Amino acid sequence: MAGRALEGRTALVTGGSRGIGRAIAERLGRDGAVVAVGYAREKDAAAEVVDGIRAAGGRAFALPAALGWHGDAVALWEAFDERIVEHAPTGGVDIIVNNAGIGRSADLANLTEEGFDEVFAVNVRAPFFIVKHGLERLRDGGRIINISSGLARVAMPEIMAYGSTKGALDTFTLNLAKELGPRGITVNSVAPGIIDTDVNASWLRGNPAAAAHAASLSALGRVGQPEDISGVVAFLASDDARWVTGRVVDATGGSAL
Repeated sequence: MAGRALEGRTALVTGGSRGIGRAIAERLGRDGAVVAVGYAREKDAAAEVVDGIRAAGGRAFALPAALGWHGDAVALWEAFDERIVEHAPTGGVDIIVNNAGIGRSADLANLTEEGFDEVFAVNVRAPFFIVKHGLERLRDGGRIINISSGLARVAMPEIMAYGSTKGALDTFTLNLAKELGPRGITVNSVAPGIIDTDVNASWLRGNPAAAAHAASLSALGRVGQPEDISGVVAFLASDDARWVTGRVVDATGGSAL
């Protein structure tokens, strides 16, 4: 296993039990990182991801990480500190992937204040305070990767609150890159388009017309897969991306060109 790109590093992936987060956790594990697989409710799914990473020769552990309430980021890091010493005695973290998020929201007419607060709490406040409280643990030369969305630059009024959270996340990325650059820490966003995950399963899978339409939106003529995103994240986490920071990497397959 020697020589893997992320050997000797530790990564935290929030929302790592399924979909894009799962693919990211698995890829970083294959690349040699010790991976903390954050999950909110799906404990069994997170355990399955951990087992898969270990079966492939990697190292990982599940990390309870329910997000959306005040104090959740502090609780996440306290749990991380307790668990990491079993796998990396020096502690600390090298890679933070803010992937957890609420993937949908109501339109303007139907969005409640409670719904607005929830989507912003999980998609914006949680990453903000995960980074704030994680900085004392994040080593110089580290990586922060925020999972944004192509909807931060394309109008879709029926879920505008969701798109607005991703625009906020990209602004967070920009400012963090400036602030943390002196420590050699890079900060980037990755903006997926339509990805075949459980979040989109209800309208995408088993619906040939919907799948064909989704594929037609991409210049590459297909629907994205979680591995399409995990590869981009793996690059940004690696030394090869050391000169890339403050960017939003479009990973939509050329949608809405």
